Amino acid sequence: MPETPPLDIPDDGKLVANITYFARALRKAGLKIGPGRVVDAIRAVEAAGFSERRDFYWVLHASFVSRPEDRAVFAQVFRLYWRDPRYLEHMMSLMLPAIRGVQEERSAKAGEKRAAEALLDGTERDLPETGREEEGETEIEVDATATASTEERLRTLDFEQMSTAEITEAKRMIARLALPVKPLISRRTFAASAGRLPDWRRTIRSAIRHGGEVHDFSSKNRRPRWPNLVVLCDISGSMSQYSRMVLHFVHAVANRKGAGWAKVHAFTFGTRLTNITRHLAQRDVDAALTAAGAEAQDWQGGTRIGACLHDFNRDWSRRVMGQGAVVLMISDGLDRDPVVDLARETERLHLSARRLIWINPLLRWDGFIPKARGIAAMLPHVDSFRAGHSVASLADLGQAVAMARDTGERDRLLRLVGNETG
Repeated sequence: MPETPPLDIPDDGKLVANITYFARALRKAGLKIGPGRVVDAIRAVEAAGFSERRDFYWVLHASFVSRPEDRAVFAQVFRLYWRDPRYLEHMMSLMLPAIRGVQEERSAKAGEKRAAEALLDGTERDLPETGREEEGETEIEVDATATASTEERLRTLDFEQMSTAEITEAKRMIARLALPVKPLISRRTFAASAGRLPDWRRTIRSAIRHGGEVHDFSSKNRRPRWPNLVVLCDISGSMSQYSRMVLHFVHAVANRKGAGWAKVHAFTFGTRLTNITRHLAQRDVDAALTAAGAEAQDWQGGTRIGACLHDFNRDWSRRVMGQGAVVLMISDGLDRDPVVDLARETERLHLSARRLIWINPLLRWDGFIPKARGIAAMLPHVDSFRAGHSVASLADLGQAVAMARDTGERDRLLRLVGNETG
């Protein structure tokens, strides 16, 4: 194997140090980057040159980004790498409570908090102590007895606004969640000594064996059966972080003993439908989601909900929708397919399921109105419409599954749509 030529970069230059620091920040933000990738990035920059900022961005992007969900974090860290002063002020405001201004202008975008946590690692986060009181000033005591605990705050925090450490803790909380379901009463029966139903056949057969005399009456009970859980998860660009957290929840449900589900089937869709059910059987959640992500090639791509629902109804509905299946559909409903096709396929899915529950992260916004045509077309064909942006919203799904009359926000939003169209 030929020896790799050395880099033609001056020893006193700072490009190598800057790229190394940049890679270290990306690693702290959650990207899987080792020394080999840092060396490859330096050699790629040497080969491509440093003529334009756009070229430099994509050279480093190709060297460091290997997962679709890492793109947002890379973009945020790269902006600070190029020393955008206003952006630096905003990122520091995410980490330091003493800095205001930019933080109040807007909330953190996806990946910003993780980028700030990585690039400002080691920065003192607490407010500086004031020392002795100045003359004439009154000491202010803050009562923190009612302050919410860290876990309670994480329960309601938006997944998109979490730092790397908060996402890790939220995943632990999600792993403890359950989605129990009550059994369905089937028409089939089984013999029971203290059953609630008379078993006339067994009673007559027993009487025939005793010369036609009835000595005792046999009884029976109806045999319970457990429904299937079918999960359809949108993995388009706008749903990337939410989908990953929801799939952690689905993995926990699929591997929890005694939850009551006969089988948990999971599908992802963006521009195409992918069955990831077999990957959820792995006990390790990271290995399961890594394998699922490798099979689903349309992560953070476009969205064709209508076409993907058509593929599911045609190819998978009869296989997995038996036994009174409950369907969880996780999507923001923003689709580029024709509205007529989307409404028809959603209605067909609704008719095949015992309950169709739509989880939409857009419900996290106060005053949300289904103005998008895709959302308005799908909404009449679901049984329940709920938010899915936090740990608390996922924990509340048990109510939607257990209570047949639970509609979530569906009825209220349908009235809003009717008032606007009227």
